[in-house]
Amino acid sequence: MDLATLIGMLGAIGFIVMAMILGGDLGMFVDIPSVLIVFCGSLFVVLSNFTMGQFFGIGKVAAKAFMFKIESPDELIEKAVELADSARKGGFLALEEAEIPNSFMQKGINMLVDGHDADVVRETLQKDITLTSTRHDAGSTLFKALGDVAPAMGMIGTLIGLVAMLSNMDDPKAIGPAMAVALLTTLYGAFLANVVAIPIVAKLQLRKEEEELNQNLILDAVLGIQDGQNPKVIEGILKNYLPESKRNVDTEG
Repeated sequence: MDLATLIGMLGAIGFIVMAMILGGDLGMFVDIPSVLIVFCGSLFVVLSNFTMGQFFGIGKVAAKAFMFKIESPDELIEKAVELADSARKGGFLALEEAEIPNSFMQKGINMLVDGHDADVVRETLQKDITLTSTRHDAGSTLFKALGDVAPAMGMIGTLIGLVAMLSNMDDPKAIGPAMAVALLTTLYGAFLANVVAIPIVAKLQLRKEEEELNQNLILDAVLGIQDGQNPKVIEGILKNYLPESKRNVDTEG
């Protein structure tokens, strides 16, 4: 569970609701026509931009912003050095029975055990990195579309409310509900975009960058092992993927 995403989103919602309560009756911020225009309307507009499968996978995509398990670079470096040491002592076949939790690293090591050339290993793993990045982009694009559409739907609702209000200026009782639609649709659109959609897009982009970094680290590790480099040298190279404060390592070997 990513507590930063959960706490940040709940905290933002909490302060908004608190401001509504302090401003008066919470019920006056609830308007069914506005909800229909912004929330339902936005979802249907987004649906028109994607396939049914992509749209109904929105929950699975959003879950990555809250629950996403990924190894730290330190763990991957430690495993890579361990595998390099095993390969140096017993050859690539010694890696066949190695326990490797990361599936991408497992794939690279399997290619070494199978005797593939360095160019084939590099090309295959690089293609996997590209495809993974593409999948991440596809998921975040859906929420980016929602973030773009929600304020626009809010503006459409505002225009609808203003038209209704101006058409009933002679009826004071009709002005209030029309003004509520005009203002609350703008509020709902801004809320849906800035509190929900845009933060999820940002977090999904962060997930993409984390996974890309790990996969590039693994690619360098696998190629280093295949090249027969000293485990300490491999460790020193891979430490470049860490923040500078964590790179202190003796690369002599």
